[in-house]
Amino acid sequence: MERRKARHQALHILYQREITGEDVGQILGERTYHADDGEPSDFCRDLLLGVQSRQGTIDSTIESISENWALSRMPFVDRNILRLAVYEILHMEDIPDSVSINEAVEMAKLYGGEDSSKFVNGVLGRLAEDHAQESAESGSD
Repeated sequence: MERRKARHQALHILYQREITGEDVGQILGERTYHADDGEPSDFCRDLLLGVQSRQGTIDSTIESISENWALSRMPFVDRNILRLAVYEILHMEDIPDSVSINEAVEMAKLYGGEDSSKFVNGVLGRLAEDHAQESAESGSD
């Protein structure tokens, strides 16, 4: 439950960053995040700082697997849910891909539009397949 709460808070802060243009470090440092969410956990901070530091690569990855969808056309919520999950899948080896995907789909159901959960599931499913194949190929060398 702690990680789930941290993911939700990270999504809120990434959304805030999109709206205000503030840096994640600035939001955390100035504590301008929603007070009801409480102090961000270490896991939340790791997600936020990881997404921010690798955003170029993460965004390129999302665009390459979300056929016919430019990142700029995606709703803010959907693209930030994807950013969090892509970061987890590619950079947090202790979290199974299926857990990252499930958590992202649940957030899309809660915060996204009518088709958000299907879209998020499809994009992340393709990423997980590619990631598993790459891991298998690199492990066989």
